[in-house]
Amino acid sequence: MRYWWVNQNQTFRQERAGGFLWSPKRNAAGGRNPFYEFMREVAPDDLVLSFEGTYIRALGIVISYCYECPKPAEFGTTGPNWDNIGWKVDVQYRHLTSQLRPADHMAAIAPRLPNRYSPLQANGHGQQGVYLTPVSESLMQVLASLIGHEVQDTIQVTLAASSIGNYGKSILDWEEHLRDRINSDNTIDQTEKEQIIMARRGQGLFRQNVQHIERSCRVTKVDRAELLRASHCKPWRDCVTSSERLNGENGLLLTPSIDHLFDRGFISFENNGELLISPVAHHGSLNRMNVPTCGRVNVGAFSEGQKQFLEFHRNYVFLKAAVTT
Repeated sequence: MRYWWVNQNQTFRQERAGGFLWSPKRNAAGGRNPFYEFMREVAPDDLVLSFEGTYIRALGIVISYCYECPKPAEFGTTGPNWDNIGWKVDVQYRHLTSQLRPADHMAAIAPRLPNRYSPLQANGHGQQGVYLTPVSESLMQVLASLIGHEVQDTIQVTLAASSIGNYGKSILDWEEHLRDRINSDNTIDQTEKEQIIMARRGQGLFRQNVQHIERSCRVTKVDRAELLRASHCKPWRDCVTSSERLNGENGLLLTPSIDHLFDRGFISFENNGELLISPVAHHGSLNRMNVPTCGRVNVGAFSEGQKQFLEFHRNYVFLKAAVTT
């Protein structure tokens, strides 16, 4: 279990009611923001401290890995400069009956705040510009002692509940919206519309184009066509043009289990063919799926076009460690 602090002054009400965390992928200038990138490191069973209006208001247990999701409609006009597509993590919140005001306990808290990416200012108020940031074991011990038994109660009670989050529904709703937009676009002829929509499931012209380039699963080496899926490197939902959605170089042939890992960002590939394993992926499960997690594995060279689409996958899908430089 890891511990996280989230400053929710703008979105506390919506995120707590909806049971999630949400952030843009990039800052307003299009650059990487470590407090958004940290979303990609969050994993089920992690504990979140929810801070709003100078108080730790709630605790949450994470029940999903990070996944792509449109900006929640309930945010309304909040964050007008935020991207429309960001990162989402599903969380089970528990409102604290004994809310903690860190400003009243800075003598105990301040020595354990990190020099970098601290959630709090010296006066105990939230750090401007910080959304999600990790909490060290030593800081968590102090905060837990100040909050009291509700920390341990939250961990024990919430972990007893079985949940896998809302990943499937969010993605489906998003893709259905995109499909409707394509169907209503009068600039695209009906035949092309059908091929674009079929590509969403790795079928039709897209699959044919991928099969001209790929012959087998890069990881498992399975080469039976009926056992392989055509998987987008730059996801169908993120493609801007029809050509991207149908481009064979934007695809790999993968067995269903590898396709799932690739689509969810648990694995990716370097341009030189090196297999990448996400730091949040469960290695025991990957090993049982015959995905090697020890040593370096190279799956073979990629074309120049594939490299461009794989770069998008690494930057926007792969659940990697936050950029901290």
